[in-house]
Amino acid sequence: MKRLVALDFFRGLTIALMVVVNTPGSWSYVYPPLRHAEWHGATPTDLVFPFFLFIVGVSIALAYSKKKAAGAISSSTYRKIIRRAVTLFALGLFLALFPKFNFGNIRVVGVLQRIAIVFLICSILYLKLNWKNQLRVGIGCLISYWVMMKFLPFSGGEVGQLDPGVNFAAWVDRYITPGRMYQKTWDPEGFFSTIPSVGTGIFGMLTGQLVLHKNLSQHRKIIWLFTIGFLTFLAGIVWGWHFPINKHIWTSSYVLYCGGLSSMFLAASIWLVDELGYQNWFTHMGVVFGMNAIAAYVLHGIIWRLFQIPIGDLSIQRRWMTTLPELGLPPELASLMWAVSYMLLIYLIVLLMYRRKIFLKV
Repeated sequence: MKRLVALDFFRGLTIALMVVVNTPGSWSYVYPPLRHAEWHGATPTDLVFPFFLFIVGVSIALAYSKKKAAGAISSSTYRKIIRRAVTLFALGLFLALFPKFNFGNIRVVGVLQRIAIVFLICSILYLKLNWKNQLRVGIGCLISYWVMMKFLPFSGGEVGQLDPGVNFAAWVDRYITPGRMYQKTWDPEGFFSTIPSVGTGIFGMLTGQLVLHKNLSQHRKIIWLFTIGFLTFLAGIVWGWHFPINKHIWTSSYVLYCGGLSSMFLAASIWLVDELGYQNWFTHMGVVFGMNAIAAYVLHGIIWRLFQIPIGDLSIQRRWMTTLPELGLPPELASLMWAVSYMLLIYLIVLLMYRRKIFLKV
């Protein structure tokens, strides 16, 4: 199978949006769709991380399908998987420490750390199990998490309580998650809520295997992706009536809701990019970001901190947010303009890497 350019496009748009929502000019002035939901519910921002984990799952299927089919899985394959997971986790720790490197106040968990864990577990599951057993494991992750969150007793809260910091996941994380918590008493990337996020990765793996299906035309694959995605999306909404859609604790309904949207978006990307061959600056930007996604993410975390260093009495970012509102721009618009400008700066860097055929693989 030739390279699935649509997946690069999808990955790239996800990273570009991740940069925009992570780096507003000021957190005091952000348009509501660019914020996470306060607790239950989902905004467009809440789709970014599960989209990326879904893409990780699809990529696993595409990367290892030939080796698995040929029975060429060796110990070196597993060593490479472990090395990649460790590298991703280490990069996450580096971003958490940069630039002060205060090891006494380190946040051990985070976005890259969760990606590393999901990649490691899902890669092993893909190599060891057939798609039916992968599906069973994914369903098991979602149901077991739902049972534990809704029905297991714990100290300091009522059974089934899902409020911030006083739910079963927060209680477990206080025992098993080392380092500083993002919200003091709980963390949205805590180790316990990684259980359902593995389900997100498995959904991506199953989708990747559908994309690789040799007996289906690309047109039929697109129809199947839309259909399965839409039904999964509806299932997430229905389950959400009992177990609310919530990114902060990565509820099982949230996995289905976002997984369905991911599948439909991938279908749309395949139809637009691979089926119709549609190409313009927008699709090119997505592909450029997508082919150096981890490099773009790490760069955005490093360079953003450099813009916080004061030059005179204000940093460049603070000066932006002081000057533009004084000229009459709404603060929210000035904040968004900073975020988009910063994303374009990262894009220029990865575009230069792309043109020089520099692709960082971890």
